[in-house]
Amino acid sequence: MKLYAPWEKAFNKVATPFEHFLHAQTTTGIVLMFMTILALILANTPLTEAYSHFFHMKIDFNVGDWKLSHSVHHWINDGLMAIFFFIVGLEIKREILVGELSNIKVAILPILAAIGGMVLPAFIYLSINYGSESAVGWGIPMATDIAFAISALVLLGNRVSPALVTFLVALAIVDDLGAVLVIAIFYTDQINMLPLGLAGLSFLILITFNRFGIHAILPYFIVGLGMWFFMLESGVHATIAGVIAAMAIPSKPKYTPIDFTIHTKNLLDEFDNYPVATDHMMHEKQKAILQNVKDKINSVGSPAARLEHDLHLPVSLIVIPLFALANAGISIDFSSIGGTILTPVSLGIISGLILGKVLGIAGVAWVAVKLGIAKLPEGSSMSQVFGVAFLGGIGFTMSIFVADLAFLGNEELIFQAKVGILAASLFAGLFGYFWLRLIAKGENSSHKNN
Repeated sequence: MKLYAPWEKAFNKVATPFEHFLHAQTTTGIVLMFMTILALILANTPLTEAYSHFFHMKIDFNVGDWKLSHSVHHWINDGLMAIFFFIVGLEIKREILVGELSNIKVAILPILAAIGGMVLPAFIYLSINYGSESAVGWGIPMATDIAFAISALVLLGNRVSPALVTFLVALAIVDDLGAVLVIAIFYTDQINMLPLGLAGLSFLILITFNRFGIHAILPYFIVGLGMWFFMLESGVHATIAGVIAAMAIPSKPKYTPIDFTIHTKNLLDEFDNYPVATDHMMHEKQKAILQNVKDKINSVGSPAARLEHDLHLPVSLIVIPLFALANAGISIDFSSIGGTILTPVSLGIISGLILGKVLGIAGVAWVAVKLGIAKLPEGSSMSQVFGVAFLGGIGFTMSIFVADLAFLGNEELIFQAKVGILAASLFAGLFGYFWLRLIAKGENSSHKNN
């Protein structure tokens, strides 16, 4: 008898792209948790020196006199994470075109809640750190880790309505978009205009590929790689190239579903007309027809959809876990951990991710519903939105990423930020999960009694 993990059984069927997305995020959340624990163990055992040495080891690329040299840590944060941001860009584009954000009546609640969940945490952090060098970290508590947050909701199963899951997904997508804009606008020290101009030219070339109906992936990859390099040299964070490149990937298929059905039926009819060869071997013409059908299948799916589907697994199992392993390993002195948490940086992040996210998301949602601007997700209650708001306080991946940018070169502030992020994310995740589990249980019981 085959055993399934709790989230796996639901996907042991023909799944929609949205269900594949949820599955990928849940997998990411589980792997992230494991890699975070591993990073903390490595950083707090005799292996800490080897751990630190590995991620500070230099990797060089040389072509003649030209040289590109960065540490393993840098390659992960600026290189591999560009692929993560590319996926983020594809998700944002999909949600705007055909997802929850395509219908303004449905999208208005997660959009307003996400804005509240970004502005209030930043304000709370600034109010605690105003006037100090750490004030620049105001963007750290704005972010929500979509993988961890969605993992908690999916693991609750039928205790929460599907509409509540889509509400969180839409909210997290808007949150990601906000984080990308904050990184691009506010965490760029100085700009080198020539490489930035070349990055812009690369983007125009990608748009031209799109407008001319080029659906092959290779041209986009080659030009996108060049755009990443130019962005790296420009001073704007290189990962932004991933989001920008995603916007240029075609989202429309070559064939409409109706055309695909007609052409495929004709090809299959032609396939059946050929007599079966000896030993049940296919006729050469039949092999050619099958290849044609395969090409049609690829053509009915857009390059954006194919890339999002194909890249989710490597990003979930390689890129994000490596990022967690490289960035979550902080050496903790438990005798002074209380003092670290009470520093303005940690306190600002904890207050922002917990108090700010809850008041921003749930508070704005409550006001929007009361004013009649929006409606609660179907089958959900305000108390469940309150629980989701706590899950929005799981900052982790994007928060750590922003912390490294905000406090570049200041290891002490980065350490304080990571302690605050880990503490807040752990509390927010556990509280949100158990709140939703208990509230949902109570509501289900009351429905049955009625």
